[in-house]
Amino acid sequence: ALKRKLQPPHGNPPVKRKRQLSTNTFGKGSTDTDGREEGSSAQKPLPKKQLTDKHHESQKNKPFIKTSSLFKNNPDIPEIHRKKVQQVQENVFTTDCFSQLDLHPHLFCPVLHLHFLLCLSPSVQKQTIPVLLQGRDALVRSQTGSGKTLAYGIPLVQSLQGMESKIKRSDGPYALVLVPTRELAIQSFDTIQKLLKPFTWIVPGVLMGGEKRKSEKARLRKGINILISTPGRLVDHIKSTECIHFRHTQWLIIDEADRILDLGFEKDVAVILNALNAERETRQNVLLSATLTEGVTRMADISLNDPVSISIADEIQKVPEPASQPDRKGSSSSNCTEQENFAVPETLQQYVMMVPSKLRLVTLAAFILQKCKFEKHHKMIIFFSSCEQVEFYYELLVKVLSGGLEPEQPGHSFPSSVSLQFLRLHGNMEQEERTEVFQEFLKSKTGILLCTDVAARGLDLPQVTWIVQYNAPASPAEYIHRIGRTARIGCRGSSLLVLAPSEAEYVSLLASHKINVSELKMEKVLASLMKDDRFKLHRPRGKKSRGKNPQEVRERATVLQTKFENHVHSSEGTVRWAKKALQSFLCAYTTYPRDLKHIFHIKSLHLGHVAKSFGLRDAPQNLTALPTAGSKRKTKPRPKR
Repeated sequence: ALKRKLQPPHGNPPVKRKRQLSTNTFGKGSTDTDGREEGSSAQKPLPKKQLTDKHHESQKNKPFIKTSSLFKNNPDIPEIHRKKVQQVQENVFTTDCFSQLDLHPHLFCPVLHLHFLLCLSPSVQKQTIPVLLQGRDALVRSQTGSGKTLAYGIPLVQSLQGMESKIKRSDGPYALVLVPTRELAIQSFDTIQKLLKPFTWIVPGVLMGGEKRKSEKARLRKGINILISTPGRLVDHIKSTECIHFRHTQWLIIDEADRILDLGFEKDVAVILNALNAERETRQNVLLSATLTEGVTRMADISLNDPVSISIADEIQKVPEPASQPDRKGSSSSNCTEQENFAVPETLQQYVMMVPSKLRLVTLAAFILQKCKFEKHHKMIIFFSSCEQVEFYYELLVKVLSGGLEPEQPGHSFPSSVSLQFLRLHGNMEQEERTEVFQEFLKSKTGILLCTDVAARGLDLPQVTWIVQYNAPASPAEYIHRIGRTARIGCRGSSLLVLAPSEAEYVSLLASHKINVSELKMEKVLASLMKDDRFKLHRPRGKKSRGKNPQEVRERATVLQTKFENHVHSSEGTVRWAKKALQSFLCAYTTYPRDLKHIFHIKSLHLGHVAKSFGLRDAPQNLTALPTAGSKRKTKPRPKR
């Protein structure tokens, strides 16, 4: 009786109530109270069109509930106030011919094969080769990509092939070349091998971590005349291999000397120098680098004998005296750079982009799509501050940007069939894989290499058109080495430095070292998402796209961010990877030198916003304790021997 009393008087109320409730479940915020009010009143039900509009509106909002704040609560992007400075320029080429140098005629053929014009020699080679042919020690400073390897390689081969008593393989090393990384060892060995093609009796060889010691010992027993090695592996052989000796060693060449010190090889270099001096005191010594730090000048004092200082830049004279700053505990490269101006290739265009932390991931993805998919014919290197970040972003970008998550939709402006080739390179990889990746990227015409600073020094990677520094380097010197992977030997190239709004002062720091950067607007990069319909928002029928409206650009960026977050949260393993990468970023951030703490301070970061750039929806609560600022940086792990 009570049920009958509560029922409304008009016809078929249970059916009408049930129909309205099932329809209203699509409406946003519907409750049982709403249903009772509709059922108890004599008013007409909502029109079908209005219910349909509510349904479409809820469907439109549904996918973006967790990422709707992507463009909210971000810090203001400051205006970049900097004085335009005159950059230090070096004349990369001279009009002098190689034929004017007193070289063996057979050397001209290998030089030509190494892509140098006989009528146009690089300046560093013009100044260095005559000095080294005279038997003098030299301290060579020249910008990255200016041809320093041939600057010592040509006089080295010229000297060894012209010896009165013909060199025998069993004589052992006549020249020792020290390089900081395995990739640079492989590259230097390849260059020397090409120079030695006409002189088959001179045998080059390479020693480096990751290779089998047994096979290296066998090569040392047979004999190596030009020995190229990383310091750590050479010290291992000095201590454990009986057949290695330096009785005939006449050359010691230390390439990228500042990087060797940065990686903590100073004690190893001292061991090598002692081993050389114990068997032969007189030899010719050469130190080369794109930057000269306090540590390099210290190394020059103990290894060079009355050296000739060669600096190509007009405004930089001889070796700068290091500033006396005993209270600073930063790296040697940071201590010295306050007094040093850096030479930048004239054909290099440098950009900086201010990006709030929440938008870093989608902005990086949009930039990759713009340059490598829509414009095409680009070859890009992206630098990160830790190995964990390289691994994480490699997997994430491959899955989302290469179109591996969902089938291709008809009508895409740029279908996913336009493949993006991603590669990764860092110090925690096995040597065989590192060599394979290095060779693959070396030979490819396009592609994106994600890497740590292991690829920042000395490597000659042809046709690289863009350098992206996703995490800012720890010093202007490191900045110079990173951008030096493009615009090499007169070619054109561009670089992009990504900074958070709180890091804007880094631009002024670069300007104080006569490095000019132009600003690239984040909105311009995000607008490239309009060319890819995979990130198009599905609208109700009858509603058209508003063209390149800023709101639609934001909607597409939100769709892309949602794809990243959906992939990260698809399994516990990917969430764990994201947290590990985030923690490695925070650890690296705490280790900037003390004189840069006012620009890069851990307290200036918003953990929730930074977490968004790793595809995490919320700031993780269970990160382990971060190391102190004095702990070792993960960006520069000591290579495995």
